[in-house]
Amino acid sequence: MGKFRQYQVTLACSLGNFATGILFVWPSYTLQLYTSTNTTLLSEPLSDLQSSLLGSLPSLGAMVSTMFAGVMLNTLGRQKAGLCCAIPFLLSWLLIDLSSSAILLLLGRFLGGIACGICFVQGPVFISEIADQSIRGMLATAPTAFYCVGVLVSFIMGWTLTFKYIIWTNIFFCVLYAALMISVKESPVFLLMKNNEEDARQSIAYYKGFSVDSKPVLEELSRLKQQMTPSVELKSISTDGKLDEAEKEKLNPDYDDVINDMEKMPAYKMLMFSPTSRRAFTIVAITISLQVLMGMVPVQVYAKVIFLQAAPSLSSHMCSVLFALVLMFGCMSCAVFSDKFGRKPLIIGSSIGVTLCLLGMGILMQTNIAPAWITAVLILVFCFSFMFGAGSVPYVLLAELFVSEVQSLASMLLLELVWLLNFCLVGVFPFMLKLFGIYGSFYIFAVFGTLNILAGIFLVPETKGLSKEQIQECLQGRSKT
Repeated sequence: MGKFRQYQVTLACSLGNFATGILFVWPSYTLQLYTSTNTTLLSEPLSDLQSSLLGSLPSLGAMVSTMFAGVMLNTLGRQKAGLCCAIPFLLSWLLIDLSSSAILLLLGRFLGGIACGICFVQGPVFISEIADQSIRGMLATAPTAFYCVGVLVSFIMGWTLTFKYIIWTNIFFCVLYAALMISVKESPVFLLMKNNEEDARQSIAYYKGFSVDSKPVLEELSRLKQQMTPSVELKSISTDGKLDEAEKEKLNPDYDDVINDMEKMPAYKMLMFSPTSRRAFTIVAITISLQVLMGMVPVQVYAKVIFLQAAPSLSSHMCSVLFALVLMFGCMSCAVFSDKFGRKPLIIGSSIGVTLCLLGMGILMQTNIAPAWITAVLILVFCFSFMFGAGSVPYVLLAELFVSEVQSLASMLLLELVWLLNFCLVGVFPFMLKLFGIYGSFYIFAVFGTLNILAGIFLVPETKGLSKEQIQECLQGRSKT
């Protein structure tokens, strides 16, 4: 029953990512409705700049909301912060449905981005705090997998439903997201942060499937309390000598001063001055930036346009749905294999596949030496390779590498970086197509794929099967015990 409840939380959190996937690719099949000279949706067609903003504004909204998402998580709690995401999601689709003005349309897209930014911080934090170690890798990839499912559902709706039915279906998903988030209990980590030990123990019992007074629950409570003491992170006690010498070190009055000072240290100072937190931040920042710069998001947003250019003889709607199916299958494969093969092999192998596909796509589209369907197949292989590791593993690392004291702050800063890069990349992608051509854009993305291979080899640690404490030891350069 405990694991079922962990899956329930994962589903509730991941539905926010599902809604994000729908929101992000929605312009792929509706942009022409807004730019057509005889459009009935707006009083006048969108300009080139407004068309660019239609795709990129959700990233800007997410960038803004990510700045206060960490504060929301630590003030309202993981569950209530997730519930708050449903409100801007709902307002976004209502504005899009009711507006005949480009300004209100773009405002709706911006509000949707606000919700995306919060749920992208809230989901990984909440899931990592309640997941068992044995299934943590699989559950940590679920939000990314549901994002891909959202992309698939969005493309299918664009192919089969009218404009109004698409909007109403999305409103239903927003209500469902709120209902699922209401049904889950608060994270024990947040309850301990608020010094509510009794409720924290009940939360642990709920998510582990044991009675409140059972030994596993008490051990987990003790482990969480110890994990939330930052002195272990910043001041390691040498045990290379005799055990009694280590005990004497603990009895040293200076040691108590260190404990008290570290417990009072704010999260931003821990992130700046703790060597392991700094290293974790560097690793995730590099891998998460490179996965954005490999070009998957603009390919998603402009999938229909790209397929029209890459394979004009094929149905762009069908290609877009296949694109989303492959995206989802790649991410689910990562969820299954990340706990079997490890994070490091997945990100290296995935990045190699992505780089080769990008180079192949660029060559084929520049030279036209092969039939159009081969280019379309390469785009699909690119999607699978990306989601199999390079696009998913950085978010697993984001959930795993940080101690609880800095988890919310680090998630906020790193996702802020992601949204900023997404906003810039999606915004400039139409101009990249005009300046470099689609093949030149793919060559540029391939450069970042190559850099990600090197990052996977030399930078990314293997965290498969390790507890939070063992991961911190790994980041310190000590052997895993």
